[in-house]
Amino acid sequence: MQLLEALNWRYATKKMNGQPVPQEKVDKVLEAAYLAPTSSGLQPFRIIVITNQELKSKIRPIAFDQSQITDGSHLLVFAAWDNYSAERIDHVFARIASERGLPPDSFDDYKTRLKNIYLTRSADTNFEHAARQAYIAFGLAIAAAAELQVDATPMEGFDNAALDELLQLPQQGLKSVTLLPLGYRDQENDWLVKQKKVRMSKDELILRIA
Repeated sequence: MQLLEALNWRYATKKMNGQPVPQEKVDKVLEAAYLAPTSSGLQPFRIIVITNQELKSKIRPIAFDQSQITDGSHLLVFAAWDNYSAERIDHVFARIASERGLPPDSFDDYKTRLKNIYLTRSADTNFEHAARQAYIAFGLAIAAAAELQVDATPMEGFDNAALDELLQLPQQGLKSVTLLPLGYRDQENDWLVKQKKVRMSKDELILRIA
């Protein structure tokens, strides 16, 4: 499918049929998220892939009993760093230098500038920034799933604190941001499946400055 055709095909699936998504398709969705651009290339988030049905059953009430959690094949949890730290910044740039065959001190000046920005801000401000980076990957994952004709339901409707506790995210320096169940639409029982896709007019959405 071409991207625009795929985006017209997709919708926020309300009812999934339990059919498993082939792992190679899930891997491609994850690859799209992996390749997402992020501020300074820090990738300040993690993607947790859950297939364990017992665990998904525990998550479902946390997500206000949305059935896609358990009826979907894979559940992706996008979780952002709870804060920036010197160690996290150093780790990222050590990898970049190593992968590019550069001296370890190649990015010292740039790292210093980043630390002077991030390490003087509050943890809440830094988490919000990291969460915005996670959303970029989240959007690309949705688009990739659509191209593969895998249904996905973007979800912010869940108790973040309860999910963080269940998945022990604070111990990993993470806080949940969004959920993305992957699966296949239940053609017979999803009330939204045959509804027309509606957006505001382009003239209202797109403001042009010549």
